Amino acid sequence: MVQNLLLHYLKTKINMDEIKIIKENNKVFILEDEQDIAELISLNLQKNGFRTKEFLRAARLLNYLTEEVPDLLILDLMLPDMDGLEVCKFIRNNDKYSHIPIIMLTAKSEEFDKIIGLELGADDYVTKPFSPRELVARVKAVIRRDQKTDNTKKFKYEDILEIDFGKFNVLVKGESINLTTTEFKILELLVTRKGWVFSRSKILDAIDINDKGIMDRTVDVHIKNLREKLMEAGKLIKNIRGIGYKFDA
Repeated sequence: MVQNLLLHYLKTKINMDEIKIIKENNKVFILEDEQDIAELISLNLQKNGFRTKEFLRAARLLNYLTEEVPDLLILDLMLPDMDGLEVCKFIRNNDKYSHIPIIMLTAKSEEFDKIIGLELGADDYVTKPFSPRELVARVKAVIRRDQKTDNTKKFKYEDILEIDFGKFNVLVKGESINLTTTEFKILELLVTRKGWVFSRSKILDAIDINDKGIMDRTVDVHIKNLREKLMEAGKLIKNIRGIGYKFDA
C-alpha cells in the first residue's frame, strides 16, 4: 500500500515537473506545407499545453522570426519554396536564432537527408508517417533537455575551454561558440564525468533520442559537429573504438 502511494506520488511529481517545464518554454513553430498535417501537429501540441503557430511557407517563417522567436521549431524538409535543409542551415548560421531547437520531419526513404540534417545542427528527427503522440513526446524531450541545466555549474580547462551551464555559454580560447541544444547536452554529459566512457546508446539516452535505426551514425554526426565547433578543444573528446566517447583532459 505504502509502495503504491509512493509510486503514485513520484509519477505525479514527474508530471508536474514536466508541466512546469512546458509552461516556462512552450512556444512551438510548425513549418509544414500540408495544412492538414500542420493542423494535426498543432492540435496535439495544444492538447499537451503548448502554444503553436503554423507556417505553410519557409519565407513566411523566416520573416516572422524577426518578430518572435520560438522555443522549438518543427521543420518539414519537403517545402514548395525552399529546401527544409536550407532553412535549418540558415537558422544555425544566424546568431539570433542558432539556439532554437529543431525537430525535422522526414520521409522514410530520406535517411541521407536525416544525416545531412543532423550535420547541419538539427536536434532530432521524426519519420513520416508519424504518430502524433511520438512527435509530442519528442518535443517534450527536446524542451526538457533544453531546460534541465544546473544554473550554478561551470567548467574550465586551462585557458582552452570554459563552459557556463546556466548561461548556455561555451568559450574556446575566449571565443564564444554557438552549439545546438543537443550538442551542448552531449558536451555537458562528457565534461561533467571527465574520463568516463559513454557508449553511443548511453549518449542517446542522455539526450532523449530513442530511434535505434541509425543510432551509431546519429551520435557520430553530433560528435563530429561538436568537435569541429570546439576547434582546438575538440581534440579533448576521444573516440574509444568499439565502445563510445569520453572527455579526456
